[in-house]
Parts: sequence; C-alpha cells; structure tokens
Amino acid sequence: MLNKLEDINPDKLWRIALWLAGITVFYNIGEGIISVFFGATDKTLSLFGFGLDSFVEVISGLGIWHMVVRVRKHAGQKDSFEKLALRITGVSFYLLTFGLVVTAFLNIYNRSQPITTFWGIVISLISIATMLILMTAKMRVGRKLNSDAIIADANCTRTCVYLSIVLLLSSILFEILRIGYIDSVGALGIAYYAFMEGKEAIEKAKGIKCGGCAPGKNDHI
Repeated sequence: MLNKLEDINPDKLWRIALWLAGITVFYNIGEGIISVFFGATDKTLSLFGFGLDSFVEVISGLGIWHMVVRVRKHAGQKDSFEKLALRITGVSFYLLTFGLVVTAFLNIYNRSQPITTFWGIVISLISIATMLILMTAKMRVGRKLNSDAIIADANCTRTCVYLSIVLLLSSILFEILRIGYIDSVGALGIAYYAFMEGKEAIEKAKGIKCGGCAPGKNDHI
C-alpha cells in the first residue's frame, strides 16, 4: 500500500496519518507496561528506563495526534493544548533523565547487576522492527502530503529506534560478559536520548524547530 501512495487521495492519506499516530500511542502504552514489569522483575535498569520513556512518548504521541488532526483541518500556530503537551513531555523527559542518571551511578557504586537482560533483547528487537515500519510509513505519507508535522513525527520515531538499539546492545553485552555496570551504562545512554527529547519538546513548545524532530536534509529513507 505504501508503494502506491500516488494513487491515494489526500483525505485518505490524512486518515492513514491519524492511524499511524494512534498505533504509535497504543504500541508505546503496551511496550511501557511490559518493559517496566520485566525491568523491575529482573532488576534491569536500562529496560525499566526504556519502559518509562515509552510512557512519556505516549504524552508526546497524543500531542502529535492532536497536531495532525488540527493541521488536517487548517494550518496555523501551535494551540494551547499542543504547547501544554510539549511542556509536560519535556519536563517528564528531564525528570526521567535525572532519575536514570542517579540510579545508574548508585548501581555502579553498589555493584548491583540485573538477574537477566533476556527480555531487554526481545523487547528491543520487536521495538526496532515496529518503529522502523512506522517511521518509513510516516515519512512517506508526510512527504506525499507535504506535511512538516507528520515528517517531524517520523523523525521522532527514528529516535525511538536509537533508544531500542542502545537497549539491545547493553542487553546483549551483559548476557555475554555478565558485567553489572554494562546495564547501568545502557541506562545512561537512554538517559541521554531522554534528555535530548526533553530539550526538543521544550524548544518546540517555544516555536523553535529542532534537528531531531523537524524535517531537514537528512530525512530521506
């Protein structure tokens, strides 16, 4: 279907964009619940932080869904709902960053380590595959509609792929080497991306276009 977008009228393309935004929100809810559960059960900080990040992504996703609905009807400046969603998202990411950094260093100091990172491997592989599909679909629809909002959403989904790769690498390395601080280093990697997402959300709330979540020269897939 995505290879035949030229045969689809704009109204149907907008409906596809809304479906993609909705799928992203519901996927992040499920991913967050499962990741937090296994992260807490297996004492895997990187997976637990990944799950919390998914919950914050839900807030961002709702703001993006609202934005797509509004842009579909008429172009204009960000309304109060969108700005509030972006600010809440930004602050939430900052809090998540702080919590992950503090906990990671405490784990390193106390030489704590996970029971297993098996579920981190499984969840990250599923997430990488899912987000790549969503990112590609959003980018193609966004270009066809010439919509900055949808292209920005696709770029934010790309960040989720990076997060998943960090989780995958740290989980695999721990399973191979069984060195406890590897999980904490993975959590710090997730904290870095959480901080960057928080910064972008705050800047977008102020009306500033961001490199990671705004269309640019490197948006080609």
